[in-house]
Amino acid sequence: METKSAIASLSALALESRLAVFRLLVQAGPEGLPAGELARRLDILPNTLSANLNVLNHAGLVASRRDGRSIIYTADYDTMRELLAFLMEDCCGGAPEICAPLALVASQCREAASC
Repeated sequence: METKSAIASLSALALESRLAVFRLLVQAGPEGLPAGELARRLDILPNTLSANLNVLNHAGLVASRRDGRSIIYTADYDTMRELLAFLMEDCCGGAPEICAPLALVASQCREAASC
């Protein structure tokens, strides 16, 4: 991941409501959630949710697909993994024990195929 992309992703997550949307989509898994369900679960007005999803989409953190009359949103796990890898790329400065807990979490995510 390039620095500009990382900045765009981090900026998109730098608002409490957008971070909540993204976290809920990560929890929902690859099936995703319809926009209306996201709005209900997070108690966000539809127009605010739409703006938040637009920012997250532009940063490459969410994707959408049409299912009948609904639009289903999903977290983009590839972009999430790239961002996490970018943040940990030069981690530890020669002291791997600092990043060991994060590496363990990352490996558990890969094994469970949930991240």
